[in-house]
Amino acid sequence: MKDKIMGVMEKFSKAMVQPLSYISVAGMILVIGVLLTNTTITGMLTFLQAAPIQLAGNLLYQCIMAIINNLGLIFAVGIGAALAKKEKHQAAMVGLLAYIMFLTANNVTLSTNGLLAEPSAMLGLYGTGQSTVLGMQVTDMGVFSGIILGCLTGYVFNKTCEARFKGYWAMYSGTRFSFACMVGVSILFGFGCTYVWPFVQSVITALAQVIANSGEFGLFLYGMLERLLIPTGLHHLVYAPFQFGDLGGTLALGETTVVGAYPIVMTELQMGVPFSDSIYYMGTGLAKTFGYIGICAAFYFTAYPENKKNIKNILIPLVMTASLAGITEPIDFMFAFTAPLLFLVHSVIAGTFLALLKVFNVHAMSTGLINGFVMNLAAGMERTNWPVFYLIAAAEIVVYFLVFVFLIKKFKLHTPGREEKVLENNEQASTSAAGSAMAEAQIMAIIEGLGGKANIKGVENCFTRLRVDVADMALVNEAKINETKNSGIVKRGNNVQIIYGLEVPQIRKAVDEKLASL
Repeated sequence: MKDKIMGVMEKFSKAMVQPLSYISVAGMILVIGVLLTNTTITGMLTFLQAAPIQLAGNLLYQCIMAIINNLGLIFAVGIGAALAKKEKHQAAMVGLLAYIMFLTANNVTLSTNGLLAEPSAMLGLYGTGQSTVLGMQVTDMGVFSGIILGCLTGYVFNKTCEARFKGYWAMYSGTRFSFACMVGVSILFGFGCTYVWPFVQSVITALAQVIANSGEFGLFLYGMLERLLIPTGLHHLVYAPFQFGDLGGTLALGETTVVGAYPIVMTELQMGVPFSDSIYYMGTGLAKTFGYIGICAAFYFTAYPENKKNIKNILIPLVMTASLAGITEPIDFMFAFTAPLLFLVHSVIAGTFLALLKVFNVHAMSTGLINGFVMNLAAGMERTNWPVFYLIAAAEIVVYFLVFVFLIKKFKLHTPGREEKVLENNEQASTSAAGSAMAEAQIMAIIEGLGGKANIKGVENCFTRLRVDVADMALVNEAKINETKNSGIVKRGNNVQIIYGLEVPQIRKAVDEKLASL
């Protein structure tokens, strides 16, 4: 039962990664728009006040914010496609149509029954339990509507996309039958949410209040769990509801309500107003940007002398990836399973320092080493208290280093550089500089190691991991897989995750192409 539940959650988490990967890219572009239109920066660099530059900045900001403000749609399409086992493009289309039908059904139900809330002149629909999405006034479900519909789309699509009918009904076969099924599902969902979701909203509100009232302890739990669940691939379940949902707060702007920590922080940055406490839910970047510097320094310091040169060449690209891009999984998988005690302590430290941001009233950005520094300077010391932020960051590096060195030596933990040979065939694994795409023989090694084509039921990837569903886990040959450079293999239920690093999209594409040719 436990494995079944974890398997379901693993599939959901894997599906969440797909749309979130685009959000991370959107965030970097959004920062450019914010910086170009920030009044503090334009006041110092007057050439930025030129009309063409301001137009470009506003275009970047508004276009990306349009995506951020419609995450429900993004999740409905992205999750539906990610969960589909075949014809993913058709599943994405069905997810899009399902979302539009859901909004319409919900709006019609509210309107027909006289349940449409009246917006106030000052706050609009804020506080009414309703919002405007794609021009329709609907029950305010935030991203949950898209997440739920995406899951429903994926499930229904997989069950119905191969249906075949004869004669006149033949035109309703396949993916068209999936769409027909989702017509009913979407309408029922839109109708039901009119009456059910207000209760759910009250529960979410109560939960948010509990977290808010927990203060620093609530932030500690948030930061700890976000790191602790990395090895399971389920950490997205922790941060996504806060960064993109009601749990991260709401900001009323006239008739518009901004929901989720991420959109709120970006809106406040652009407006030049003081940051709300929602920014703390974006503070997970503190450990990513700075904590891993201390971790890698400890690994290097405790490595055996004969391994120091090799381990240095591995760690430097990895720590740069963590500090600049916020991608930490290549490092995490280096010690999460070989030294679980160390990973637990790592999670506790991450949660502790996240809570310290609130203790010292720090509202600084932690969105990467360079991006964060520039954004903090632009926002100003009064809004961010950034000098204290960097003092906390420096302290975090030191704490990580000292604690890790102590534990590694005390318990003789097998961390990188403390083996007979450093990672053996995996010396270059999981780095952005891992080399060119794999040769055909290596791709075949992956397929054979997974039990062959017949045993492979589905291939996906996230930022750093090749995720494969297999029919029989007993057929998986780790030794064969390890003929390719990787930094770890995780098996859970019927799912195999191979950690390849930032080149995993190219590897997944090569695997797909090879499977198609077999």
